[in-house]
Amino acid sequence: MTLEILTPEKKLYSGDVYGVQLPGITGLFEVLDKHAPLVSALGKGKLKILKDKSNTESFSIQSGFVEVLNNKVVVLVEGATAL
Repeated sequence: MTLEILTPEKKLYSGDVYGVQLPGITGLFEVLDKHAPLVSALGKGKLKILKDKSNTESFSIQSGFVEVLNNKVVVLVEGATAL
């Protein structure tokens, strides 16, 4: 699936991934390949990109939103820093 992480200033990440773990407002959740359509609010926390089954990349994010549609995940956040 394709993942894009966007802030008001720039595109932080764009690429094909295995999955992504996100800090929802009520707890962590994970989106994997071919996930059902979804829109959710995000809280402050750690976003973990699962590039494949053994490689990951993480960001500390501020609040935002995620949209999952047609095997594409778009994450819109106020701000983020790489961990």
